[in-house]
Amino acid sequence: MPCMPTLTLSKWSDAAGRAFDVDADEQGLLDLLARLAALEDRRPEAYLQAVNSHARRTGRHFAKTELVDGYRQLVAAGKLAEDPDLLRRITRKPMRTHSGVAPLTVLTKPFPCPGECIFCPTFASLPKSYVPDEPGSLRALQNAFDPFRQTRSRLAAFQAIGHSAGKIELLILGGTWSAYPREYQTWFVQRCLDALNGVESTSLAQAQQINESAAHRNVGLVIETRPDAISPREVAHLRRLGVTKVQLGLQSLDDRILALNKRGHTAAEMRQAVRLLRGAGFKIVLHWMANLYGDTLESDYADFLRLWSDPAIRPDELKIYPNSLLKETELYRDYYLKGLYQPYAEQDLVALIARCKPHVPPYCRINRIFRDIPSPHIVEGNKKTNLRQLVQQHMAGQGSRCRCLRCREVRRQQVDPRQLRLHILPYDTDVTREFFLSFVTPEDGVAGFLRLALPRSSAVVPIAEVADAAMIREVHVYGPALGVGKQGQGEAQHRGLGRRLVCMAERIARDEGFSRLAVISAIGARAYYRRLGFTLGDLYMTKPIRTISA
Repeated sequence: MPCMPTLTLSKWSDAAGRAFDVDADEQGLLDLLARLAALEDRRPEAYLQAVNSHARRTGRHFAKTELVDGYRQLVAAGKLAEDPDLLRRITRKPMRTHSGVAPLTVLTKPFPCPGECIFCPTFASLPKSYVPDEPGSLRALQNAFDPFRQTRSRLAAFQAIGHSAGKIELLILGGTWSAYPREYQTWFVQRCLDALNGVESTSLAQAQQINESAAHRNVGLVIETRPDAISPREVAHLRRLGVTKVQLGLQSLDDRILALNKRGHTAAEMRQAVRLLRGAGFKIVLHWMANLYGDTLESDYADFLRLWSDPAIRPDELKIYPNSLLKETELYRDYYLKGLYQPYAEQDLVALIARCKPHVPPYCRINRIFRDIPSPHIVEGNKKTNLRQLVQQHMAGQGSRCRCLRCREVRRQQVDPRQLRLHILPYDTDVTREFFLSFVTPEDGVAGFLRLALPRSSAVVPIAEVADAAMIREVHVYGPALGVGKQGQGEAQHRGLGRRLVCMAERIARDEGFSRLAVISAIGARAYYRRLGFTLGDLYMTKPIRTISA
């Protein structure tokens, strides 16, 4: 047998594209899987030691995808007992589905953006602000930006690396969604759903109906756009497409900074966009940028605090995007080269974000703190993709802590429902009274949560269908993504937490004087809400709130 090099985590191949003949290596694979199943040491080093000690007949190691594929073939053939814990251990990149849902990203075709931001890169082959060798851009280019092909290729990738794809959050990226023709938008969403459904449809409505019971259900649809593109008409259109979450490029709440960076909108327009979206029940994700032209470390810190002190903002999720200086931008050509702009040093940026994070309220999730731009594109400033880890280390040294949702998710932890306590956090926005309901472990981990919005008046709700209703804006139960109808072993998902959260939301809404409860349901979640008594209207699902007789 040829001598095998020792594997490291960074060098372990995925063997992408290579056919795996399980019969040729059946006994070796069975031996390796048995050893991995028996491992009590869960450290990556112990895992790799086991892999290093077993080889295929060709002399090379088993690749990650081969372990998953081989496991499935052996189980299907009755030669290996099904072991969900073992499958979780050999699954590649389990963090992708720790939140309970598999995120699937697709990009729209290149199209003119109405913005003229000086920090945005421009490539003719891509939507504005994207660079060619970002992972999402590469996949889109490989599939000619075709929504069907992009979606099918990602589903195949999930299967290959061992992830369940029964519940899909579809993220449509590519700049300003609202700038694309509506015919293109409708076609794009329809083709994504066709790919999830595995059948062709004749209309978006038909594709949505099929997806309600499909094997790959769309349980969240996300788009990104500009705040000045949001209007009551746009809000209704987004709902008709099935959108449940909107990402807005806030960047800054300082009008001077917005003007210097040629954003083309004001902070007042951002506040109005958030009002409309919140009144219609959407989940709101804001992008906030540090180190824009004209900013200082202190002005950035003050601006970050305004995200929470301003009742018109207070997002559900946040992406922190420190400005990355790229050659393909006006900022580089007309400002940096003339000595008018200087990126923050890495240590200053780390200290700034570490100073900001403790102010994030428990109802908000920080999705990212650095955009995934390959370092060769970045001229100067931070190039570390593990910026979050550096920030966490800095915070630990300072004795501070972030309590955002992402830092508190239970993820793969075993959850004992008997030890969970219900925590209710009320807070105000300028158009709603919000209730953030969460089931929390004794260690302060969040096993599931619900966002309930009570509009202050019907005038703040841009869609008449739900003008008089309390609104469930989100229900989320954590744990590795499971197939529809499948049970986990101790994870929070499928423990009835979602149903209990909805019942509590109904009780709160009733106590606050509401007689109807609405939910901004994704297409693939409609069946779930029907079981809870909701019926589908035009754009929302609603139910009458039960009264309690005296």
